[in-house]
Amino acid sequence: MSAPQDPGEASPHVGVVVPAAGSGTRMGGTRKPFLELDGEPLLVHALRPFLRDDRVVSVVVSLAPQDVDEITDWIRRMDDRIKLVKGGVNRTESVRNAVSVLPTSLDVIAIHDAARPLVTSAIVGECIDLANAGVCAVSGCPVIDTIKRVDEEFQVLETADRNVLWHAHTPQVFPADLLRQAYESGEVGTDDAVLLESFGARLQMVDDGGTNIKVTRPADLMIAQAILRLQSGDV
Repeated sequence: MSAPQDPGEASPHVGVVVPAAGSGTRMGGTRKPFLELDGEPLLVHALRPFLRDDRVVSVVVSLAPQDVDEITDWIRRMDDRIKLVKGGVNRTESVRNAVSVLPTSLDVIAIHDAARPLVTSAIVGECIDLANAGVCAVSGCPVIDTIKRVDEEFQVLETADRNVLWHAHTPQVFPADLLRQAYESGEVGTDDAVLLESFGARLQMVDDGGTNIKVTRPADLMIAQAILRLQSGDV
């Protein structure tokens, strides 16, 4: 559910972009958004916390072109706020395509990967609240392993200070005008927050506890299932 609002404060209008057009190379070519977790596609799990928030007025899912045309009627039936758009050649282009069809009147835009099915409503709400206050919110968790920087032959060059390092996950949530400016710049990045860094925007990490994993390889699906069962108490 949406976070409590001050009686005198207008509720923000929030748009959500879900990039889901990847080729699934590290999953053996399987389309990750349609892999099943606990009997439902990953995409359904990823969308649900956003659809539960009544501040969300529009959701755009960016899919591979063949998926838009062939196997997506059930996505449209989930909620009338959902629209579909064809993705691009990379993640940045897929997000840009989706942002371009969101309503222009939005206050906040959230980006969330379809392959992160374990995001909670609490994290979604906290990130939206920060973005509505003008702060770019990036969910993630502190690095717990020692991190080595290596050369092309995997020789260790240095050890990074893990005390200042975080894993960046999604959702990443932004004031809508800032995000649109960033995507109009034509830059390309591995996530959305990196595009905002060059604008001098204030970005803040939001600790999601580390269970908001991305399903990238086959073993990740088993890990996600175990986490889901723990969260539901079904152990």
